[in-house]
Amino acid sequence: MMKAYMNWSGGKDSSLCLYRILQQKQYNVDCLLTSVNATYNRISMHGVRRELLEAQSHTLGINLTTIELPEQPSMQQYESELLQKISSLKNTGYTHSIFGDIFLEDLRQYREQQLEQAGITAVFPLWKVPTSQLMQEFLAAGFQAIVVCVNEQFLDKSFCGRLIDESFVHDLPANVDICGENGEYHSYVFNGPVFKHPIHYSKGEIIYRRYDTPLSVSTDMDQPSQYGFYFCDLLPVG
Repeated sequence: MMKAYMNWSGGKDSSLCLYRILQQKQYNVDCLLTSVNATYNRISMHGVRRELLEAQSHTLGINLTTIELPEQPSMQQYESELLQKISSLKNTGYTHSIFGDIFLEDLRQYREQQLEQAGITAVFPLWKVPTSQLMQEFLAAGFQAIVVCVNEQFLDKSFCGRLIDESFVHDLPANVDICGENGEYHSYVFNGPVFKHPIHYSKGEIIYRRYDTPLSVSTDMDQPSQYGFYFCDLLPVG
């Protein structure tokens, strides 16, 4: 089997992607790669504590490696750290990089261009599968996840901290992708068929934070200069 690492966010898409890849038995996935906000020790954008990320690695039985980033890295900082990490992975025998992306063409092109510099091939097992089908597959397989971040442009505070289930799906507004592929929400998976045992946590407070709009977007006068997000802080238990 070809040696591959999984780009791991801790959320439902990467979990379902890993589930599919492990069933296919085409790749030997023995590494999770996650970007971490080193200032706060949390998964970048998702806001999940490092301890809960490590708990996923432990119950999956797959080693974890991280890209350590400052609070709001510039694109140049991010790309420099990314290239250094993937070059290191290439030097230890990894030939393929697996992503849970579904339909964002520009993001896929960006990932492929970055990996090409290190001689690694990008793999997209969920690509172009309808998101309604993916959500049905995720729930039918027995995965359990909680919403840890919502973009206030699309969803209100009440969605933050909800479990992802049929009720959650039913309540999503029509303009929101069912899998949140446009960044409407992010999740944390705490149980499922790829886990040896569930991860225990308790819900902390809901936190509101604002971030500057990326330069590539802020040149559009119709876009706000900042985006607001609600985060549900999850606390490790046991």
